[in-house]
Amino acid sequence: MWDVNAVSAAVLKALKAYRLSEADAKDICQEAWLELLRVPGALRDEAKLGAWLTTTARRRALRMITRNRRETPRPLPGAETTPEAEVVRAERDRALWAAVDRLPDSHRRLVRLLAHRPELSYAQIAGELGISPASVGRLRRRCLDRLRRALEKGGWA
Repeated sequence: MWDVNAVSAAVLKALKAYRLSEADAKDICQEAWLELLRVPGALRDEAKLGAWLTTTARRRALRMITRNRRETPRPLPGAETTPEAEVVRAERDRALWAAVDRLPDSHRRLVRLLAHRPELSYAQIAGELGISPASVGRLRRRCLDRLRRALEKGGWA
């Protein structure tokens, strides 16, 4: 039989590379074990239990990180907005979208998809843009770098 504590410790050690909170890492480890119970035929070789759980946990960690990056931060409860803060926010938003409008077409389309349809996966974004899913990450990085530079040039740090 398996030493659950030892295997779980190895999975948690592998998850440290993802810089998750301890609670998230433990949740993901537990979800990997539950996956093993849900799909009994998934593990073909019991000797490879640790590798199977680690791979399953890593995939779940990547999904969690991707989902968390796409979530829009919400204002803190009770944080009151002043008229001055609203004016600054509106001006910042205007500058942002003006900078987006000056981007190349593919970058503009990507930013709009990321902003208005955050639930889309990279595969779905690739389908919308007519590019390879493997290209989405690189295009996103180039696009956001260009947008950041444009905003910094305009005085928005």
